[in-house]
Amino acid sequence: MPHIPLPPRLPGITGLLAARPDTAGPLMALAETLLRGPSPLGRGERELIAAYVSELNGCRYCADSHGAFAAAQLPDGDAVVAAVLADPVRADPAAAPVDARLRALLAVAAEVRGEVRAVSDEAIAAARAAGAGDTEIHDTVLIAAAFCMYNRYVNGLATALPEDPGHHRASAERIVAHGYAAPRPGAPAASATSGTSGAAREEGGEPACALPRVCTECGRLTPDSDARFCPRCGEQLPTAAAM
Repeated sequence: MPHIPLPPRLPGITGLLAARPDTAGPLMALAETLLRGPSPLGRGERELIAAYVSELNGCRYCADSHGAFAAAQLPDGDAVVAAVLADPVRADPAAAPVDARLRALLAVAAEVRGEVRAVSDEAIAAARAAGAGDTEIHDTVLIAAAFCMYNRYVNGLATALPEDPGHHRASAERIVAHGYAAPRPGAPAASATSGTSGAAREEGGEPACALPRVCTECGRLTPDSDARFCPRCGEQLPTAAAM
């Protein structure tokens, strides 16, 4: 059972994002940048690194979800993800059925999620010898570090696992098509104070509850207070259902 009250039907990080839309925006913007923004690493490769770190950290929700996102974006993705998250590769990334560059980067990621210290010179040298440049190494280290945070967030609050066995595949379809719903450049960030006047905030009034604008299907917070349907997946919003 989660340690704090969370919306029903939203497992893992989705319930946390719905409960705290003010922190959801920055967290999803970071995921969008790390996993889908410009990088010499492919989107599937970056998702695989995220899934691998999550598996090493014992975060079942993140390992399964990002494993599904990786599988949807890699050639022979299901087999690759299953092999990378299995016991032999968890112990030794050199056994991973991927190219030498990505194997070396998985080894770098594994060192990041260990003790808080510099990645070994040997791991960096091996990554460079396999063809990884500065940006690939940087992005790998940052993805691994960020997912240590995401994993601790999800596990630390004892979030639930999905009951639907198809949950992660459905999420993968949405992620591949729409991304992590990062705010558009220049668009106002959605937060728990959306809909509250400046005067009310200055006076210490209670912010308007944003949960009626959180989609119960995919967990997205809809900035438009008059919206009736989720702009990501089309599900009717709780606000509209109550009308």
